[in-house]
Amino acid sequence: MTKNVAGELAGLELPVERGCPFAPPTAYERLREQAPINKVRLTSGGEAWWVSGHEEGRAVLADGRFSSDKRKDGFPLFTLDAATLQQLRSQPPLMLGMDGAEHSAARRPVIGEFTVRRLAALRPRIQDIVDHFIDDMLAADQRPVDLVQALSLPVPSLVICELLGVPYADHDFFQSLTTMMVSRTSLEGRRRAFAELRAYIDDLVTRKESEPGDDLFGRQIARQRQEGTLDHAGLVSLAFLLLTAGHETTANMISLGVVGLLSHPEQLALITADPGKTPMAVEELLRYFTIADGVTSRLATEDVEISGVSIQAGEGVIVSGLSANWDPAAFKDPAELDVERGARHHLAFGFGPHQCLGQNLARMELQIVFDTLFRCIPALRLAVPGGDLPFKRDAVIYGVHELPVTW
Repeated sequence: MTKNVAGELAGLELPVERGCPFAPPTAYERLREQAPINKVRLTSGGEAWWVSGHEEGRAVLADGRFSSDKRKDGFPLFTLDAATLQQLRSQPPLMLGMDGAEHSAARRPVIGEFTVRRLAALRPRIQDIVDHFIDDMLAADQRPVDLVQALSLPVPSLVICELLGVPYADHDFFQSLTTMMVSRTSLEGRRRAFAELRAYIDDLVTRKESEPGDDLFGRQIARQRQEGTLDHAGLVSLAFLLLTAGHETTANMISLGVVGLLSHPEQLALITADPGKTPMAVEELLRYFTIADGVTSRLATEDVEISGVSIQAGEGVIVSGLSANWDPAAFKDPAELDVERGARHHLAFGFGPHQCLGQNLARMELQIVFDTLFRCIPALRLAVPGGDLPFKRDAVIYGVHELPVTW
């Protein structure tokens, strides 16, 4: 039976900013305890179903009756102003906004670039990149060092640039634009950043079509030419998605992972004593922070029943990965950071057909960074109290703006 938001939750509008740097908003827990699926109001206006249970979230994300196409009327966006909708509808959809056969056709040609076997060949180069930036940290004349600028941002940025064939010399430009795009503070700034980055990538793809190299986009261009299916607009959309998603999320997870481990020294000691536990630690940190909460929005294309709740065609649905990943029905004592938990069924990378394409790359980068950083700088510590760190409470992707560390 459907339960409605009641009492103190009646006036709640979602999403809610995180209060405690680590835990989900308390309102999320109260919603989940009341019912794993609730109808709520959005800060952007309108209503949607808020899915906060782990089992229910997986059911929605795996069900083809829920559309990912943000251009459809009624899709639950957190910014529903007319200009943003027009901008979305004027561009070819990103892979994340495709459904069914269209999505499969777009994903299939690039999925081979992100297999465990193919990425394993990149491990030595990623290790070299991490070593380089940590050596620069150790050689710094002054402390504290801002880990965001010294390590968290440059590592995934350089990795994704080399993988895709994007000039790393442009990293300051596209990093500033992606930072603006995930901020909730300025709608006009987000739209301008979207347009500027799209124009940059359009020009980049045009240049690569003239001189394709031995990189992901060069191989896609060569394949399309061989098949006679060269799709410039589609390549631009693919490049836009992979460039923005390929560094912003991993950069924030590096910073938050370091904060989490330094704030739980007993957990850090487990992986420094046995690096074989680092892969499990990465999964736990991904679950614990769930930095991209609320991006798994969907629109019901027909009537669907999930856990006894009737969702009507045309209604918006938002799966809160953060709430689902702290669901005690799926994770015992979810508020505890336990690097030995070994639970890979979290929703930090989504679930179902749209599960993150680059998840294996992100896992490898995080493992290499954590192992190398704490091995090379065993005395690493926060230079300010954890509660004083400038957390990104105003951003779609959670993280910290700065992370001063010393040793």
